[in-house]
Amino acid sequence: MLTEAQLNRRGLLKLMLRMPELRDRLRELSLTDDDFLSLCGAFEDASATLDELRRDRNARNKSAIFEYEELCRDIETEIKKSCYR
Repeated sequence: MLTEAQLNRRGLLKLMLRMPELRDRLRELSLTDDDFLSLCGAFEDASATLDELRRDRNARNKSAIFEYEELCRDIETEIKKSCYR
């Protein structure tokens, strides 16, 4: 089980890979904004769950996959809003 700090860090790194144009701003916010860092952790949690659901390939997971895809998009949108403030 990952600690909160590890979860936040992994989420931040994933977001930095997904949004290279915002890398410096993501890093800056992660050092100064605890709420932002928690959002990075939420992204890690949601994206890791999505990856697991996709690997399972169970037909029953289609609705869960859709929900987690939407959740990841929503979190990314919030992250981007934070970066442009």
